[in-house]
Amino acid sequence: MVGLIVIAISSCFVSNVVLSQFLGICSFLGVSTDIKTAAGMGGAVVFVITIASFVASIINNYILIPLDMVYLRTIVFILVIAALVQIVEMFMHKCMPALYSALGIFLPLITTNCAVLGVALTNAQNEYNVLESVVSGFATAMGYLIAIVLLAGIREHIAGNNIPKSFQGVPIVIVTAALMSIAFFGFAGLM
Repeated sequence: MVGLIVIAISSCFVSNVVLSQFLGICSFLGVSTDIKTAAGMGGAVVFVITIASFVASIINNYILIPLDMVYLRTIVFILVIAALVQIVEMFMHKCMPALYSALGIFLPLITTNCAVLGVALTNAQNEYNVLESVVSGFATAMGYLIAIVLLAGIREHIAGNNIPKSFQGVPIVIVTAALMSIAFFGFAGLM
């Protein structure tokens, strides 16, 4: 049990997929314009990463390793992730059309979001069992959700501020993300 808590805290805060490993930056910066959209994207990523971690772990531990086909990990994981994203996209299109259109191109881009593939490959590299993979995937995705919602909240808060012209737009977002990254670095002392 302690091992699972360590994996969860480490995956969520210490090794935050966006602010520490710098994976998934494109959607992190692109969708974080308002809190509702950021939370929707974060929720989709939580679902995809958690389920992808579960399925990839089962395939890795019970098919690829026993059949000595670990060289197929990356392509198999990509196929699993693409299928899951299609399911999420169809669900959101049918049940949440406003969020679906707000996310725009970033929703199908979850398929190529390196954070999702990075989690599956990291779980395989760390030789996690299925439960550890699911905990790691869920905690990593929650770290992504926390980071994107925090950035969206900060962006909404600073939108009306008097920012120098050279820092308006993308530069202030990158500076904000860098400061968040430094703040999350403080969690490194926990583990």
